[in-house]
Amino acid sequence: MTTTLPSAPGPIGVFDSGYGGLTILESIRRRLPGYDYLYLGDNARAPYGQRSFELIYEFTLHAVEELFRRGCHLVILACNTASAKALRSIQQRVLPVLDPERRVLGVIRPTVEVLDRLTGSGHVGVLATQGTVDSHSYRLEIEKLYGGGLSVTEIPAPLWVPLIENFEADGPGADYFVEKYIGRLLAADPKIDTIILGCTHYPLLLGKINRFLPEGVKAVPQGDLVAESLADYMTRHPEIDAKCTRGGCASFLTTENPGKFDAMASAFLGYEINSTKITLP
Repeated sequence: MTTTLPSAPGPIGVFDSGYGGLTILESIRRRLPGYDYLYLGDNARAPYGQRSFELIYEFTLHAVEELFRRGCHLVILACNTASAKALRSIQQRVLPVLDPERRVLGVIRPTVEVLDRLTGSGHVGVLATQGTVDSHSYRLEIEKLYGGGLSVTEIPAPLWVPLIENFEADGPGADYFVEKYIGRLLAADPKIDTIILGCTHYPLLLGKINRFLPEGVKAVPQGDLVAESLADYMTRHPEIDAKCTRGGCASFLTTENPGKFDAMASAFLGYEINSTKITLP
């Protein structure tokens, strides 16, 4: 990036390849309502789940740079695929050169950090996109934090996102695929008692998911975990907190048709929004 980044305080940036990150944004706003937020959905290039590591990194970096240009000093990658395949490279290779004072955080570590308090059996399942499963980011993060103390089984649930984005999440047709992937995961490890919903779309299926879970097995959405982790982060990093404006407002950017984005986002959030279309490199 060759342009000078704005130094004045700005909103907290929230990025997702599509709509799922809106569930993270909503949880963060409930926990930290006083801040300003700028959401960017790269809907024109979604979904990221099946794309290569190189493309996901490139697309995520474009979005982060755009949010930085628009005044964000802190960006949350509210996307498991981007967190899995781009976060570490951006943190380690880009930020030290671009601006060491800015921060980019993901959604995987905040989810993993609380697992030891959630599982009794020590057996954890992950339902996610194919890209997140293939990256084994949850397994690697769990092994890093807990060693061999937790057993991890990862299964992709590739049809859940299309069901949600085609407004079929509440329809009877979704039941088959919800039960199918849960059954496949628990067949792989019957001792699982905690299932991470490793895609930010999946909480919109939580009602159905809970209906098909055996007694003693719980599904864990990420939103509240990420929000609580961010609240703690802001307390521990007052230098970042001071660079985030507080007006209680949220704005929305999309790389696709804003009318389509607004209709889908309003369904996700339960209230009307108005977005602005932008173009990324």
